[in-house]
Amino acid sequence: MKIGAVIQARTSSSRFPKKVLQSLPYGSNICVLQQDIRRVKKSEFLDEVIIATTVNSEDDEIVRVAIDENVPYFRGSLDNVLERYYHASVEFNLDVVVRITSDCPCVDWTIIDKVIQSHINSDADYTSNSLIESFPRGIDCEVINFQALEKAYLNATETYEKEHVTPYIYKSHPDDFKINKYFESKNNSDIRITLDTPQDYALLCVIYNNLYYENNFFTLSDILDLFERKPWIKYINEEVIQKKVCNNLDEELIEAMNLCDIQDLNRAKKFIEGHLEKNNE
Repeated sequence: MKIGAVIQARTSSSRFPKKVLQSLPYGSNICVLQQDIRRVKKSEFLDEVIIATTVNSEDDEIVRVAIDENVPYFRGSLDNVLERYYHASVEFNLDVVVRITSDCPCVDWTIIDKVIQSHINSDADYTSNSLIESFPRGIDCEVINFQALEKAYLNATETYEKEHVTPYIYKSHPDDFKINKYFESKNNSDIRITLDTPQDYALLCVIYNNLYYENNFFTLSDILDLFERKPWIKYINEEVIQKKVCNNLDEELIEAMNLCDIQDLNRAKKFIEGHLEKNNE
């Protein structure tokens, strides 16, 4: 059985372009993607670590990082990330695929190994540590049997299923798969250590400035200790809204209502509520 981590990476981000090429620690000659790769490579269960980027010329920089870090890469669709994962898995003959995103430079290899072990022990088709809230945002890890990934690739029709890789499995057709939900007893999901915005980057710089120079491979436990000692750092990015996977227009409108609450857009919220009530009559 060949287990491989596929790290999706691209430079075109609507909220923070070239975010994975930002230096971390700040001002160093190491970028976010390199930190992600180096941390994932410490896993004891992985046979391969692969970068899955796009065919766009602007992502040549991603390829250069992969070459510098001595990891293989695959180039595929920009928007259909599910297709990119499927073809990367085929090319590298993976039996089990571990999905990692390149905007998580605090990813913890010990957590990856626990999720993989749980996946194997439960004989699951798909295992995730984010379906039940317990881990900080940015420690996400998904493990997918190739057969499940292939079924999703061959049958997915919705844009969100293709863009986000796994919603066909856990959201659209959960009854067709054996799904394993990995979680820990303490809920730290209010902590955000992923990278979508400049505010996220500022917080990550604080984390790396405090931990990296003492131990290049600090763990989630070290990060949680830092938040205990310096609880104010949580405020840096607490107003960042995490993107949600929505099935339909009504779900998107509900998310829009949440944004209206944050911005005190009461008339807009009332208009959306009226639309939803009318549709549900």
